[in-house]
Amino acid sequence: MSSDAYEVRRPSRRFFIQVRGLRYHVLEWGDASMVTPDRPPLVMLHGWMDVGASFQFVVDALPSDRHVLALDWRGFGLSDASGADSYWIPDYVGDLDAALDQLFFDKATPALVSAAAIDLLGHSMGGNVVMIYAGLRPERIRRLVNLEGFGMPATRAAQAPKRFLQWLDELKAPATLSTYDTQAAVAGRLRKTNPLLPLDRATWLAQHWSRQTINADGSAGRFEILGDAAHKRGSPTLYQRDEVLECWKLITAPVMWVEGDQSDPGQWWGTRYTKAEFHERLSVVRQVEKHLLSPAGHMLHHDQPHDLAQRLEVFLRP
Repeated sequence: MSSDAYEVRRPSRRFFIQVRGLRYHVLEWGDASMVTPDRPPLVMLHGWMDVGASFQFVVDALPSDRHVLALDWRGFGLSDASGADSYWIPDYVGDLDAALDQLFFDKATPALVSAAAIDLLGHSMGGNVVMIYAGLRPERIRRLVNLEGFGMPATRAAQAPKRFLQWLDELKAPATLSTYDTQAAVAGRLRKTNPLLPLDRATWLAQHWSRQTINADGSAGRFEILGDAAHKRGSPTLYQRDEVLECWKLITAPVMWVEGDQSDPGQWWGTRYTKAEFHERLSVVRQVEKHLLSPAGHMLHHDQPHDLAQRLEVFLRP
């Protein structure tokens, strides 16, 4: 496999916005001059332990006249950490609403361009967030894309005491993330998690997924992941499937669902939650088209960026 450096076709620019008291990092490809009513901005939201730069390969494969933005969620990448003991989905939904207000929907002074509606895409955790959000603010979303945002197993009230106790026990020990000797080792870790990831893309991602620390004596230290270790703690609250589905029922935008042929929710949930159950849940959404990428795993935007971009372009056409 080639180790040549990945060549970016569409460089991004970065800027920061204030979102609910936190500094949020935003990447932008293109600019507002590309926006039309039939070709609105496309906003991309990454998954757990990822960063907005993760979408670079897909953006490079999209037509160069599309205006695209990607945010780093709180506690990931270059966005501020919350300082809380743990993170939960409602905060991401709140952050997304506030960020979109500032970028597009503040009619008096939008940071970028005043928009009637946008196209919204989320991967994994980000996919779960955008599905809820699109039901809560349906008038803001023209097209919705969910990449492998399966959600979580259904829960029962009887599980609550055990979940709370687990959370209390997790709070007693500091959360930590692994560090690495070199950025190449970070790339190797990415490829261990995803064997389909080519070396050139892994090497490029490692630059945006980690940073080198500085030791107390001023010397260069190890490489740390750009993510708050508190993300490793679960939430003390249970996932409420029925409440989530009530939000999904309110989605009015056409939805594009994309999964990888090699992905399997069982790797996280065992027999408690399957793809078949997810697709049964998805039936509550009014208008869905489904796509399967191959060969691709959970990180399908890394595995098949060109195939994904082609399908996105067709779906996002007026």
